[in-house]
Amino acid sequence: MDTTLTTRAVAGTPRLLLRLEGLVLLAGASWAFAHTGQPWWLYAVLFFVPDVSFAAYAAGPRLGSMAYNALHSTIGPAILGLIGLALGHSLLIGIAAVWAAHVGFDRMLGYGLKYATGFSDTHLGRIGLKSAGA
Repeated sequence: MDTTLTTRAVAGTPRLLLRLEGLVLLAGASWAFAHTGQPWWLYAVLFFVPDVSFAAYAAGPRLGSMAYNALHSTIGPAILGLIGLALGHSLLIGIAAVWAAHVGFDRMLGYGLKYATGFSDTHLGRIGLKSAGA
């Protein structure tokens, strides 16, 4: 069975806008974290936690992409942030802000959501040594 990715990657101005959107998300979420009153060491400790999802690639690209996308979409931090707001819980809001900042950071660098065809196939284009720009 051929699992070659045939979807065209976003390019040009739309790609630039998506990367700028990531920068704005990173900045806005970091600003929000600053207003939670949580210590900055917490930000530093939690910032790369979503990347533990890489480990799921040991079970194959389908499970790996599912785990990666679950932790690298804005849905999770938005829900957690809303729960934190509803409960008046600044720690939950802070964790959500760090999580959103990480997602923004990845998007800013051009790392998109993954396709099940492999780690390097993302909605923002191919990443790694075999990327179109390499």
